[in-house]
Amino acid sequence: MALQITQNAGVLEIKGDLTAQNTNSLKNYFDALFVRSSFIMISLNEVNDMDKACFNLLMDFYQKAVEKNKVFYIINECNVKVAHWFQSEKKDFLLQSRAA
Repeated sequence: MALQITQNAGVLEIKGDLTAQNTNSLKNYFDALFVRSSFIMISLNEVNDMDKACFNLLMDFYQKAVEKNKVFYIINECNVKVAHWFQSEKKDFLLQSRAA
């Protein structure tokens, strides 16, 4: 499934597959977003599949946000495919169950 990013009430909702095929477009999108935003909240609730490459890219985004003093939230309510990566890499503390 193609990757789709929509904005809903300040939350960037990612739908589709977060796979290595999408890393370049996702990186370009977020690089531009980091320039113009100080608050970034993404929802992974509608992600169908995620691989290690995109998990690592999300960790890069998180690190970049910390370095640039930006607010960065990752929302994941019940998506076990996403939660698996965060749990196995001991990064599940980064997941929020809902928007603040």
